[in-house]
Amino acid sequence: MFSVKAQVESGYLTSVPPNYVFDNSNEYISSEAEMIPTIDVSLLTSGTPDQRSKVIQDIGNACRDWGFFQEINHGVPETLRDEMLRGCQSFFNLTEEEKKEFSGKQLFDPISYGTSFNTNVDKAFFWRDYLKVWVHPSYTAPHKPAGFSETVQEFCKRSREVASELMRGISESLGLEESYIQKRFDFELASQLLVVNLYPPCPEPDVAIGLPPHTDHGLLTLLMQNELSGLQVMHNGKWVPVNDPPPNSFLVNIGDHMEILTNGKYKSVVHRAMVNNKETRVSIGTAQGPPLDAVVSPAPELVDCESHNTAYRGIKYREYLVLQKSNQLQWKSCLDHLRI
Repeated sequence: MFSVKAQVESGYLTSVPPNYVFDNSNEYISSEAEMIPTIDVSLLTSGTPDQRSKVIQDIGNACRDWGFFQEINHGVPETLRDEMLRGCQSFFNLTEEEKKEFSGKQLFDPISYGTSFNTNVDKAFFWRDYLKVWVHPSYTAPHKPAGFSETVQEFCKRSREVASELMRGISESLGLEESYIQKRFDFELASQLLVVNLYPPCPEPDVAIGLPPHTDHGLLTLLMQNELSGLQVMHNGKWVPVNDPPPNSFLVNIGDHMEILTNGKYKSVVHRAMVNNKETRVSIGTAQGPPLDAVVSPAPELVDCESHNTAYRGIKYREYLVLQKSNQLQWKSCLDHLRI
């Protein structure tokens, strides 16, 4: 199957091909000036005790009320972020033949380049090409373009450090010990998946979609993008566009497995990626999850002792990813399979 980028650059597209037409009707965009919370995460390590306590409370509120927040002062150099963005763009600028070298055949192949989500089950294809790389606990990356692998390794290492610090703050916000999540899921063996999305300009952006409404697997996802907006977050039944993020910030969102672990106290939130007819949008996400063979179930400390109100059954992370990949990507359908 041809990539979206190749179809756009062919010069023949004047409309969206029928197999890419996606029903975006009856969707309500919030007209209110709603702002996703912004949190200065440097105060977790360098703030006063009162400042740290306040940040932990803010993290808890954001995880409970939004499932998303923008983090600033995270310590990842802007030069590294810029280099990562350039490297990802250079990867997608390789020839189709060069990129096909990295086409994964199986879900857990170390590197996978492709388009849409799962063309075997997608009712409508998504206006998106992607690169997925399992970067931890074993590191791998494409050997093209030159220098890309080294940039990916450094960026993912720094992102993993940021995610680890956030896990400590989240643990404390739940009333658990600081290292609870790291100890429960051995972070030396924890999974980290790099996902780079390329959304080329679309001749009819109103009838296509980059990614449909969905939630992310894993515990946390850190996301950065080029200067183009397109992400929308579901909040109080309305789509809230994520426009003009703070400079050098990451967007953090709660994954399905954090919802399972917290027994629903913190919820993964539905979001989607829209497309435009002007320029190419690029997003770079690092999904931090447990080890692939770890069973994720609600933390006993967060289950009411009297009512035993366990909200989800446990499942291996690996099995959950198989479940997600074998079904259509839509809303919270995979997580719904685990509700008790």
